[in-house]
Amino acid sequence: MPFVKSEIVIQGDKQKIYDVIQDMASYPKFMKNLVSVEILEKGENYDISHWVSNVDDRKIVWTERDDFDPETFTITYKQTAGDLKKMEGVWELVDTESGVNVSLAVDFEFGIPMIAGLLNPILVRKVRENSEDMLRAIKGEIEK
Repeated sequence: MPFVKSEIVIQGDKQKIYDVIQDMASYPKFMKNLVSVEILEKGENYDISHWVSNVDDRKIVWTERDDFDPETFTITYKQTAGDLKKMEGVWELVDTESGVNVSLAVDFEFGIPMIAGLLNPILVRKVRENSEDMLRAIKGEIEK
C-alpha cells in the first residue's frame, strides 16, 4: 500500500496553525483542488466530513472521520466511504528552531490489485503533489 509523507516549516503560532488545519470546512477557500468540505457531524474532539476534490479534472469524493488531539497537536483521519479502497493518515505539528514543522502523512490503497503496480507510482506522485499543495496553502494562510 502506498504511503506519502510531506512536510513544511511554517512561521507562526502552533495553536493558530492547528486551528487552521482543524477548520477543514474552510479549506476550499484557499485550496485550489477542493470543491467542498462539508462537516456532517461534530463531536468532542472529532468530526465526520464529506469531501469533493477535483484533481486533473477528475472528481474524487470521500467521507472521513477526523480525530483531534489538541494536547499533542495531531489530527488522525480515516476514510469511512469513498472512491479509494483505503485512505488514512495523520497531521502532526512539532516545534523546531526554525518554526513549526507541519507534516501530513497519507496511507492509501486504490483498490484494484491487478493494476496497482501500474497506477501506484502515478497515484503516489499525485498524492504527494496534493499534500504539498495543501501544506503550502496552509502556510500561505498563516504567513499572509
